[in-house]
Amino acid sequence: MLLKQNYAEIKRIADSIYANPELGYKEWQTKETVIDFLKQKDPSIEICEFSTTGFKFQLGNGKPLNLGFIAELDAVYAPTHMYADKGTGAAHNCGHYTQVAIALALYTYLLESELYKTFDYSITFIFVPAEEYLDLAYRDELIAQNKITHYGGKPEAMKLGVFDDIDFAICVHAMGGEFPERTIEVNCDLAGFLYKKYKFLGKATHAGFDPFSSKNAYNMSTLFNVALGLSRQQLKDDEHVRINPIVMESDMSTNVIPNHITVGTDLRTKTIGYMKEVAKKIDDAAKGSSQALQGEVEIKTQMGYLPFVQDRYLSDFVIEAFKENDEITGISKNNAISAAGDIGDLSYILPCIQIGYSGFTGTIHGDDFIDIDPEYIYEVFPRFLVQVLEKMNGKIDPSRLHKKSYPEYVSLINSIVE
Repeated sequence: MLLKQNYAEIKRIADSIYANPELGYKEWQTKETVIDFLKQKDPSIEICEFSTTGFKFQLGNGKPLNLGFIAELDAVYAPTHMYADKGTGAAHNCGHYTQVAIALALYTYLLESELYKTFDYSITFIFVPAEEYLDLAYRDELIAQNKITHYGGKPEAMKLGVFDDIDFAICVHAMGGEFPERTIEVNCDLAGFLYKKYKFLGKATHAGFDPFSSKNAYNMSTLFNVALGLSRQQLKDDEHVRINPIVMESDMSTNVIPNHITVGTDLRTKTIGYMKEVAKKIDDAAKGSSQALQGEVEIKTQMGYLPFVQDRYLSDFVIEAFKENDEITGISKNNAISAAGDIGDLSYILPCIQIGYSGFTGTIHGDDFIDIDPEYIYEVFPRFLVQVLEKMNGKIDPSRLHKKSYPEYVSLINSIVE
């Protein structure tokens, strides 16, 4: 009943965030909107802020276990989206605005019903900035100013100790596409990715007078693209490999043979080991393409996100709750996809799950993405999450929960980039 009573207010907040999208580490208005709501519900709430726009707070202190419930604050850069911000190009076509609203609906219910007091674990709500891996020039500035260390919000929060007292975590995420029934998704594993830059270097000459002594960097990049295309038959299908090379920068002129061009690509794979193997193959293709045309190539590797393998032990509680739920009729299981998220990085140091929910139309990250079943998203689905939390109450086995440190995470990342 409380979720039904609060539905209109939660939807209003969701609509406001949707209409005012902000890119990562810039979610100032979103942060203010959420904190204003929280303080209205509980004027004495203690909020801990981190990494520009991130913040967290806890329900139920001093319990043996602490669950982190995570919501992501940022939008995607999608200037052609129907409701994109005209100034920044930001748009909420990944559904993060609904995550925030769902977290607020769940928090409000637990607070007003005082149900959290009956749990044998605490719940820390964590609102994290910058999940989307974009707007990198701005993040480079923040790194240069020593304001952040990581491009992704969760790794940055890990560095700052935000998750040090968290034992296991739940995130929720919009499901792309339309479904014939209200649906949840469990055990959807995600790929990890590297970000690669190849700067091909040649020799510039007059394109008409003396092309004979040139070394055409653009042709090297073209040969590189051909090599990538022909190499795809050597890549394992079950690793869900994705490569998307793009020209990042060039100042070519039609009367000058280009002597430099930079090609960037992400490299997505299911496992870390295969990521390193494919990265070497791509590097070799770039080196060979430059050498074939007497040029050179400079290679830079930047870590994206780690692969995400959902914790099956925690997912079992979600499945049990679904079996007893009479409002949600569809469930999707065990669908590994090549999308990625920094939940993969967090899952390296502690067990995590990400529960998907339907209720949208259009293509996720596309120009037409929007919710079409807000009642499900902001009322029914949070009610289901309450069931999940009740299933976990008194049944979480600490021996089934792994924990690693941030230095261990950094060591792993360095080994991949090297």
